[in-house]
Amino acid sequence: MVSNKKKRDVIEQLLLTNYNKYYRLACSYVHNDADAGDIVQNGAYKAILNSNKLQNIEYVETWIYRIMMNEIFSNYREKETIPLEAISFEEGKEDEYENVDLQKAIDSLEKEDRAVVVLRYFEDMKLEDIAVILNENLSTVKSRLYRSMKKLKLQLEPYD
Repeated sequence: MVSNKKKRDVIEQLLLTNYNKYYRLACSYVHNDADAGDIVQNGAYKAILNSNKLQNIEYVETWIYRIMMNEIFSNYREKETIPLEAISFEEGKEDEYENVDLQKAIDSLEKEDRAVVVLRYFEDMKLEDIAVILNENLSTVKSRLYRSMKKLKLQLEPYD
């Protein structure tokens, strides 16, 4: 049996080590540095606060990812209902060169499908771990990935 202090220490260490991964994951959904930072901070707070609820220390990484995904989805739902007046417009900033078409194609996916693609290809996670994080069957995760990749391919194919 692992003590609660040991669990909390392991969680804190993983949060520090993987902060940039969690931040990139959040950014891939919200596309806003401040919101992504808030999501990761809230997720870290909840992970540390609920460290005593972690039942099996071997699954601590997927447990934290699950918390982060729940925070992202929670933030995503909140952002869907923001009135136009509440949106602040940012000043122009330097161009960031990245694959804009790919990002737009990924953004067009349903949030659950996008989660599978991002966790698999950008976070390099195994499908089994993704299934645990998203609380879905492995076969569901596989079909989401297959369907999403097919949609992305269609969107990214050049027109003849």
